[in-house]
Amino acid sequence: MSGLARMPAVAGRFYPGDAGELRREVQGFLADGAPDGAPRRVYGCMAPHAGYVYSGGIAGRTFAAIEVPERVIVLCPNHTGRGKRIAVIADGVFRVPGADVPVDEELAARVLEQARGAAADREAHAGEHAIEVELPFLVERRPDVKIVPIVLGGLGEADAIGLGEALHRAAQQVDGDVLVVASSDMSHYLPDDVAREVDRTALEPLLAFDPSALYRTVRDNDISMCGVIPATAMLSYARAAGAAASPELVGYATSGDAFGDRSRVVGYAGVLV
Repeated sequence: MSGLARMPAVAGRFYPGDAGELRREVQGFLADGAPDGAPRRVYGCMAPHAGYVYSGGIAGRTFAAIEVPERVIVLCPNHTGRGKRIAVIADGVFRVPGADVPVDEELAARVLEQARGAAADREAHAGEHAIEVELPFLVERRPDVKIVPIVLGGLGEADAIGLGEALHRAAQQVDGDVLVVASSDMSHYLPDDVAREVDRTALEPLLAFDPSALYRTVRDNDISMCGVIPATAMLSYARAAGAAASPELVGYATSGDAFGDRSRVVGYAGVLV
């Protein structure tokens, strides 16, 4: 493994910068969101990536419900516009306070081989928050987790679906289960009642296990779901892997639930596949 470390970009802003405080906060979200039954093995999930004060509860409920395997691919949208369309960190570690999360170099190499247009590219990850905020939850659930971090931008419907299928081919070439996490918030900066209605529109095809319909619904209705490409690819991966059960919504909230200001909110959803 190379010595390259992707340094934290939003520690102390989106989540605590102190390792002990961060772990206590994550443990609290996971405990509050613990399911009645045992955690389940899943093919994929969608979790929000806002500051923990807003979306930590939904993230906690999502990750508490799943059995995290050693190998995880984390997909996120490109908020900065930098770098390649499918930008993979292929070696080194991804640092968060208290942990250096190793990149799964074997799986990353298989992804680069299988996914058309994928490139080893750190530029897209510079300043990007949407993978980083998921990692403390993954580490808490699985301390020996290895990840393949991928930033996605500018993919059409067929490209996003093809990527999910390519991720499945890559996963078949390594030992062990592979979880795909799609990092996404829902609609942005709408009145609370409008946001909830818009998010129901986007979640309907997602929960119907229809990646094409999800992509088209968000595009055609101009829904500001930032991680629609990661979510589409995650659904496509789960379908290729043979998931039979319908996706499950484990939690939904808006930023208005955190502070009571419902005039201009962001929506957050947790989904298991």
